[in-house]
Amino acid sequence: MPVTMKDIARDLGVSVVTVSKVLRNHDDISEATRKRVLDRVKELNYRPNLAARGLVTGHTYLVGLVVPDLLHPFFAEVAKALSKALLKKGYYLIISSSEEDAELEAREIDQLLGRRLDALVIATSMATPGIFERLERQGPPLVLLDRSFPGLATNFVGVDDELAGAMATEHLVAIGCKRIAHLRGPDHSPGVGRLEGYRATLAKHGMKVLPGYVSATRASDVASRENGKTAMRELLALKPRPDGVFCFNDPTAMGAVDAILEAGLRVPQDIAVVGCGNLHYNDSLRVPLSSIDQNTQQIGERAARLTLALLEAKVPPKKKSIFVEPTLVVRASSKR
Repeated sequence: MPVTMKDIARDLGVSVVTVSKVLRNHDDISEATRKRVLDRVKELNYRPNLAARGLVTGHTYLVGLVVPDLLHPFFAEVAKALSKALLKKGYYLIISSSEEDAELEAREIDQLLGRRLDALVIATSMATPGIFERLERQGPPLVLLDRSFPGLATNFVGVDDELAGAMATEHLVAIGCKRIAHLRGPDHSPGVGRLEGYRATLAKHGMKVLPGYVSATRASDVASRENGKTAMRELLALKPRPDGVFCFNDPTAMGAVDAILEAGLRVPQDIAVVGCGNLHYNDSLRVPLSSIDQNTQQIGERAARLTLALLEAKVPPKKKSIFVEPTLVVRASSKR
């Protein structure tokens, strides 16, 4: 017969609740007891029956995460921080990728709900909030990550995107750029917010958005580098051409730098470039990239704390929006 928590509890002379708390990494168990339980679990090669535990307790200790693209370092780093913080409280993360496809995302959400997850964290690819309005009425606790919807009453954790756009543009103005363009993102909240920050900063300095200076080719979180290269080539054909470019994200900025260098121009002497995301490899690029740091680890940790607070609340708490403040990291691509 398979070993049960009752067997371990009886062997050690402790309660089943104590064994359960150790396995869920609760912090109200002494280190000596924790060690005794874990040693016995290892000796007996015990594996908890999560399905059975879920039926008894009403909790699966599983949290679902849906992101647009697991290959994009931003979402991978957020997922890592989120998982690490949840694990400390005995919760495990199940991750799905929607590939920026709203229909696939809806199917992934249905699959996760079918597993009776305790909570959902979603960086959505949806253009409208309908599915999330239904989840708020009928589903488990929900936290939107990185992307939000105006007017939707839900929990949210992300960066202040308008401030990110303003900081990048302000930096380009400060280093002497007079004709600043923007390689924009999609029509979701990060893309719109960064565009608004760019426009507001130019207006503050009495500068105009010149015709064609906001790219028609929109970057995404999938295949962004190629999109950035294409959009930058279009900007280079303008007269006058830009002398500074703020890009929606770092892969887009990398594509922009590729196009500038292939055209025989210099970065930053001819055109300065700033991205957004501050990816871990930005220092090692042939032109190290200036970027707005979204503080991805903090986003993941704050999302985990908010999710755990929702799970532990006795009554549904008031909806909360948490905005992490971005920071500017200056490297060679804008050091004039």
